[in-house]
Amino acid sequence: MSQYFLKTNRLGFRKWTEGDLPIALTLWGDHDVTRLIDARGKLSEVQVKEKLAEEIAIEKEHGVQYFPIFLLRTDEHVGCCGVRPYDLDKGLYEIGFHIVKKFWRQGFAHESAKAMIEYAFDKLKAAGLFAGHHPNNKASKLLLEKLGFHYTHDEYYAQTGLEHPSYLLSANKGMPITA
Repeated sequence: MSQYFLKTNRLGFRKWTEGDLPIALTLWGDHDVTRLIDARGKLSEVQVKEKLAEEIAIEKEHGVQYFPIFLLRTDEHVGCCGVRPYDLDKGLYEIGFHIVKKFWRQGFAHESAKAMIEYAFDKLKAAGLFAGHHPNNKASKLLLEKLGFHYTHDEYYAQTGLEHPSYLLSANKGMPITA
C-alpha cells in the first residue's frame, strides 16, 4: 500500500513519482478527462510524461502539486487533486482536480477538493485559493460554487486558448481578496 500524507473517508493523497507514468496515462491520456483542460486533443505518451514531470518539478520547488489520489479500500488510482502556486506574494494558490472517467459522478472531486482546501488553509497557511474552469464545464462551475468559491472574473487560460470563468475562496470567510 502507498503511504498517504492526507486522507479522507475514501481517499488517500500522495506525491507523484517518475514511476507513475502508467497511472498518469490512464488520467491525462484519456481525452474525455483532458478535453476541457487542454486544447491539443488526445495527449500522447510523451505529452503525459511531460505533464507528470511538470507536477514533480512543481512539488520539488514549492512542496505542492496536483497530487495523485487513490481509493483507500483498494489503492486504485482515482485521479489527482491539489494546489499550485498562483500568486504567492498574496498567499494565493490555484486548486485543481482531474478524475479518472470511471470514477466520475461519485463525489470524489468534491471530497478531494474539500480535503485540499482544508490542507491549503491549515498546513500551507494560504490566504486564498483561485480556481477556474472551461466555459463549457458546468459540473466544475457547480462544484466550485458548492465549495464556497465566488466568481470574480474571466481569465485567459493558455492551455485552451479561452477565457475561463475564475473564482476565489478566502481563508478568512467574509474577507475579500483579489487575484
